[in-house]
Amino acid sequence: MDVPAAQRRPSPDGPGAAELVLRLARENPGWGYQRIAGELLKLDFRISPSTVRRLLASAGLEPAPRRQAVSWAALLRRQAASLLACDFFTVETVMLRRLYVLFFIELGSRRVHFAGCTSSPSGAWVVQQARSLSFTDVLGRMRFLIHDRDSKFTAAFDEVFRSEGIKVIHTPVQAPQANAYAERFVRTIRNECFDWLLILGRRHLEHVLRIYVQHYNRERPHRVKGANIDVAAPEAERLGGSAAWPSPSSTCRIGRSSVRWFGVVGMDAKDIELLVLRHELEILRARFRGRRSGPLIGRC
Repeated sequence: MDVPAAQRRPSPDGPGAAELVLRLARENPGWGYQRIAGELLKLDFRISPSTVRRLLASAGLEPAPRRQAVSWAALLRRQAASLLACDFFTVETVMLRRLYVLFFIELGSRRVHFAGCTSSPSGAWVVQQARSLSFTDVLGRMRFLIHDRDSKFTAAFDEVFRSEGIKVIHTPVQAPQANAYAERFVRTIRNECFDWLLILGRRHLEHVLRIYVQHYNRERPHRVKGANIDVAAPEAERLGGSAAWPSPSSTCRIGRSSVRWFGVVGMDAKDIELLVLRHELEILRARFRGRRSGPLIGRC
């Protein structure tokens, strides 16, 4: 008697059944051979648990749910297209002033968005940068935000992203590996940019960051497949303002003076040291005379 194809029992030794068993085992590390056999019943594959156990053993997989669980790195790779990370890093100026830089990075494309820099990053300032980011199209394609437990990331900061339907994930304490993509960008920008430049002030730093972020997003190759090569920069790259980026010959102020930053970059260490000593000497003279305003530095 010929049995209809819809009522035929799939062969447990067939290639389709074996591939399905191994796929379920690899994609669900917590499932044992009995759970896999039960799930196969839903797909009309009537395979005994002992057969599932034998198939797993032949492929070198443990039949019980003691296989290695999905690591945090593997989870980030799988969900990278919907993950956004943010972090701070600091930059020291030639006048020994510390500036804090806030940035966001898309894990899927490695695209970086420069939010802003300041010498005193308060909670209100960080919330304002988050609101500026929400006006772009970046958050529309994101589902999760990763950041550390820095006190500057307040509850109001997280609420800005929750209102956009984004779940905020706080990394464990003293675990920079949990935010490895952001930490890797910090190392990259230090090695390729700030280790070769002397930063004069906040405006100079903003100018350098915009140029480097444009290079990083448009021209620099990345390990991720097809990321950011010859791609036009989105509007989100200009979070600091909609005005055009300043030209390389633009100036950055120190006190009441202006110094062309390309001239400072071209100076050697001895000239920079003399410039700083001259500046400190004029500060002492101004204090001695009871003046409040800072000294002038001539153009380099």
